[in-house]
Amino acid sequence: MKTTVDIPDQELADVMRYTRAATKREAIVTAIADFNRRRRMTGLLAHAGQADGLISPDELQAQRRQG
Repeated sequence: MKTTVDIPDQELADVMRYTRAATKREAIVTAIADFNRRRRMTGLLAHAGQADGLISPDELQAQRRQG
């Protein structure tokens, strides 16, 4: 999608430096993808430790020993 956005020069320079992108487009796409990935991970972390049906690492170890 083509979009015109006014991005502050220093912010864009920082993104290009941090992402090591060769182009402005690459830097912006990388930054957006990273932002989205972090948001998805945050959403998953909200569910961490809430599964009742999973076995503990100790139970798994015991099952492996039994064969």
